[in-house]
Amino acid sequence: MMWKLLFRNAFRHKLRALLTVFGVAVAVLAFGLLRTVVDAWYAGVSAAAANRLIIRNAISLTFFLPIAYMEKIRAVDGVKAISHMTWFGGVYIDRKNFFANFAVEGKPFLDLYPEFILPEDQKDAFGKDRRGCVVGRGLARRFGWKVGDSITLQGTIFRGDWPMTVRGIYSGRERTVDENQLFFHWDYLNERLKAAAQRRANQAGIFIIEIADPHAAAAVSGSIDAVFKNSLAETLTETERAFQMGFVSMSEAILMAIRLVSFLIIGIIMAVTANTMIMSVRERMHEFAVFKTLGYGAGRLGSLILGESAVICAAGGALGIAATFPALRILARYVSNVFPVLDITSTTLCYDVLTVAAVALTAAVFPIRRVVTVPIVEALGRAG
Repeated sequence: MMWKLLFRNAFRHKLRALLTVFGVAVAVLAFGLLRTVVDAWYAGVSAAAANRLIIRNAISLTFFLPIAYMEKIRAVDGVKAISHMTWFGGVYIDRKNFFANFAVEGKPFLDLYPEFILPEDQKDAFGKDRRGCVVGRGLARRFGWKVGDSITLQGTIFRGDWPMTVRGIYSGRERTVDENQLFFHWDYLNERLKAAAQRRANQAGIFIIEIADPHAAAAVSGSIDAVFKNSLAETLTETERAFQMGFVSMSEAILMAIRLVSFLIIGIIMAVTANTMIMSVRERMHEFAVFKTLGYGAGRLGSLILGESAVICAAGGALGIAATFPALRILARYVSNVFPVLDITSTTLCYDVLTVAAVALTAAVFPIRRVVTVPIVEALGRAG
């Protein structure tokens, strides 16, 4: 009976209530999308493994490291496995088709990343084909690629056309794994460089190592950097998480702006919902005065107003959350190059629910205070 009363009172002025519900829905939708974008920015950090370290040139990522460093790094105590990768920066057909692509060591690299699920026969085929490549499931879906297809990347850093054959399509072990990458053999890249640009040959962008004990990351990092101290190419070794955070920190100002906009949206919808509740209560002040004469206390009257606010906000919140999922699928089509992993998390859904609850509570505060404090005689004398 109480819920029926709350619903009827909340939607007594249907147009105003529906517009408020729509406003809450849009706010929750926008808040959820913005929070998901922020989460996507940190996807690489979240997916980082504690037992992997990244070794790069101490000056900058744009400076490479000699491939001869591998054996010296392998000899450092605590290093379990090592491989390397180089950012290639190629595009497919034209520059609009940009995606992450790397020259890697092949099987040793894939062994370091068990989160990339690749059938053994495809892994073997990739290892045997010097011009073979492995692509993510999302990338294959985007371009309609299948195993055995011939594709050509156009180099931007390493100029020229680079034909290769799709030998495998990997999937992510978890939803947070990036499935929009391409990996091909570093040997293929290096052979061309030896012939065309020998000074750039026999170098790698970064080395990736697996360590036996994640708790020894600092000690192993220090030992590796000490080996190459005062060399022509000094190293900087850090955890995979710290390496990924380095990229995120470059965009900290953008992330802060997105967060501020998301909270500004919530502040606006709080004001809109509060205005709706104030108008509704003011129009029914005579009714609340009658309730007071019948013995309704402040708690009972407050619960009625808060309930009405909760009904409106809950309806808008449910609509906004439901709309977030199809909206994300549409958004993912246009931003997959920038955000390969765009998926709403349980944390974001919890934030949505808490936001709706906060809006409902805040919007009800002023009307409750007005109803509780206004004298009965004054309220009975109001005509609306």
